Amino acid sequence: MEQQRHPSVFRNIISLIGLLIAAVALANIIFFAFIAMRGDSSNPYAGILAYMVLPGFLILGLLLIFIGAWRERRRRHHMAPDKFTPMPVLNLNDPSHRKGLALFVIGGALFAMISSVGAYEAYEYTETVEFCGTSCHEVMHPQYTAYKNSPHARVRCVECHVGSGAGWYVRSKLSGAYQLYAVLVNNYPRPITTPVHNLRPAQDTCEQCHWPAKFWGAQLKTFNHFMYDEQNTPRETQMLIKTGGAASATGQGAGIHWHMNIANEITYVATDSQLQEIPWVRMRNRETGEVTEFRLQDSELTDEQIAAMPKENMDCVSCHNRPSHIYTPPDRSVDDALLAGALNPQVPWIKQQAVEALTAEYENTPAAMEGIRKSLDDYYRENYPAIHQQAPVMEHTIKGVQNIYRNTIFPEMKADWRTHPNNIAHLYSAGCFRCHTDNHVSADGKVIKKDCEICHEVIEQRIGGSVMTQVESSPFVHPVDLGDLSLYSCTDCHSGAGM
Repeated sequence: MEQQRHPSVFRNIISLIGLLIAAVALANIIFFAFIAMRGDSSNPYAGILAYMVLPGFLILGLLLIFIGAWRERRRRHHMAPDKFTPMPVLNLNDPSHRKGLALFVIGGALFAMISSVGAYEAYEYTETVEFCGTSCHEVMHPQYTAYKNSPHARVRCVECHVGSGAGWYVRSKLSGAYQLYAVLVNNYPRPITTPVHNLRPAQDTCEQCHWPAKFWGAQLKTFNHFMYDEQNTPRETQMLIKTGGAASATGQGAGIHWHMNIANEITYVATDSQLQEIPWVRMRNRETGEVTEFRLQDSELTDEQIAAMPKENMDCVSCHNRPSHIYTPPDRSVDDALLAGALNPQVPWIKQQAVEALTAEYENTPAAMEGIRKSLDDYYRENYPAIHQQAPVMEHTIKGVQNIYRNTIFPEMKADWRTHPNNIAHLYSAGCFRCHTDNHVSADGKVIKKDCEICHEVIEQRIGGSVMTQVESSPFVHPVDLGDLSLYSCTDCHSGAGM
């Protein structure tokens, strides 16, 4: 008598649902992977769906298929125990068994290959700039926008925030998981706080491209500004920036990069989260071992309090704290736009009016766009009707100022140049003068000097095309006579929002 054949254990509602989920997920994976590989779309969600979300549904579908088969076998076993064996029997003499085994092996191999490729693509995608910068639109919008306009715009985020090695990769993903949770529950700070205290040391990231031991000498740099007058008078300052650096093997350590961890080790204590208030500094000469400690004279901190406070090691990002995410002050942004031609310096008072429009308080970016347009339109209609009647000039001016705002000020995340101070130089934030105060003194009377010529020398200054000063290593000449400049810091007047 011919043995009765029973329907396959895979014929059940759970397995059929799993098959449907797996088939739909696989089809979508192929579709979205095709889009991502062709580069037809810059939408980050195509990659997220193709390499992260849909593979999860594919695995879920496959699990449901086998869970359904297992449940069906158990059901049949309890209904008719004399007709079903506890475990399936594989008989390679049976053609149907051989066919099923071949399909299983081939299918398993294909699934393993697809999973490996998908896992690698998922890893690669989480390392892309688009994933870092655009997956969380509102949260990362300020950082991503500033990054795209920075000197490091062609350096991937992970090169600085993760670096090489599995350990830091795992740490970054664990941190990212918490950040994803914070976004989902809307529990993240506005603005995103800086500095990043668990950032990888600069020696492992910055110094993979930049070679500190090979820094020496000085660089000539030209600074361009425009006055707050009707003519937007240009002002040019040429300085010799004493970059210096190097190590004993290649030259004498000197200049700004003397601070780098080559021949000297600098440690400091800060009393605020942004490392702007520094009451204590320690310098150790690596060659001689000599240690000098400097205390801010008017600091009320005791030795015991300083000993208990966390110590920060000075490295690249202590000064270059905004290498990519640069939030330029309106004053500087308008100068750059006038120099580049994005704003027309022939438009009267545009420096003053643009800065005023940019520094007004707005609820959000759309409100800012409308407010900037109204501010400039009203001013030139009332004061310079001839300019206002030149529609192309007015539209170019308004769009230029609006573009500055979109790229530097982000009211939704409460982020701008004031929330993210830049420690390079000292014009709009304390920068160098966090330590160089003439008020950090050691026990034996040594002082961290507040001396401009430690870091730079003025070569030439011009205003309106005429030479203001042109002598070798001349003192800086301020456009307004303030008397003894050593009594002031630039930040006493310069706020980045005009004078």
